[in-house]
Amino acid sequence: MTLFTRQELEQATRLVHASMPATPQHVWPVLSQAVGAQVLVKHENHAPTGAFKVRGGLTFIDWLRRAHPEKRGISTATRGNHGQSQTRAALAAGLTARIYVPHGNSVEKNAAMRAFGADLVEFGDDFDTAREEAVRYAEAEGLAVVPPFHRELVRGVATYGFELFQAAPDLDTVYVPIGCGSGICGTIAARDALGLKTRIVGVVSARADCALRSVQAGRLIATDSADTFADGMAVRVPVLEAFEIYRTGADRILSVTDDEVAEAMRLIFRATHNVAEGAAAASVAALMQERAAMQGRKVGVILSGGNVDTDVFATVLGGKTPQVGPAQG
Repeated sequence: MTLFTRQELEQATRLVHASMPATPQHVWPVLSQAVGAQVLVKHENHAPTGAFKVRGGLTFIDWLRRAHPEKRGISTATRGNHGQSQTRAALAAGLTARIYVPHGNSVEKNAAMRAFGADLVEFGDDFDTAREEAVRYAEAEGLAVVPPFHRELVRGVATYGFELFQAAPDLDTVYVPIGCGSGICGTIAARDALGLKTRIVGVVSARADCALRSVQAGRLIATDSADTFADGMAVRVPVLEAFEIYRTGADRILSVTDDEVAEAMRLIFRATHNVAEGAAAASVAALMQERAAMQGRKVGVILSGGNVDTDVFATVLGGKTPQVGPAQG
């Protein structure tokens, strides 16, 4: 059974495109040569907030205004891209946005959220702790909780997959990073709504691999930490609703190291001169693991965002891998 009908995704796409244009998908010859396959890059780093999450904010806030018109604002937790998305959409709709981030979060993502109008609060040592506080505050203040995974979030996020698969229905495989799971679930939903057979591969950080462990065990498995500089994947506790979709909808899930992510960031910059944050580069890192099997095929990678702090990117371009301590998650 498909998560959304084609008509539901067409409606979501119209709503999203009323606020932003479709993002491009390009084949970059130097990247394709490095892999030995025709590689189509979906450039979600070109979205208005620099990441794919902006789409889910538009559909979620539109739904919230219709379903709960009594709510005056939202409260949510983020490592940065989700918070920018929700703040941008909420403020445009006349709502307030209380955003929780863990201590040690990206300085530049924090600045971007504040610039969009967020009431930003640092709390806890990792995303999951910040998420608990966001829920507590929302309940105390009568605000709407924006969960990391919700049907309307996924319907919005699925529009990038819908764009990609309409432009390239003949893709053999698509690599998608996994944090809380909206991206991979949206990609699965778009593929299924269009009736395609494309294999979808999820990618997790070796230092935040709860999704992979959960699929292997057949039940939810949390990790003790999520200490990766690829903050978009730095999640300790898997989301059940997402797990139920990607455990069957994804062909497989791969794990990539921080060193592999850093090398993929350098490759993307050399080949395309686009900036990829760690989670976005994970898709290319996974493809490089499987390049022998992908020879001669047409594959897609989701460049999910470009929001990486300047000092972190400078470290990566200098040939090193950024180090992350436990307090930063």
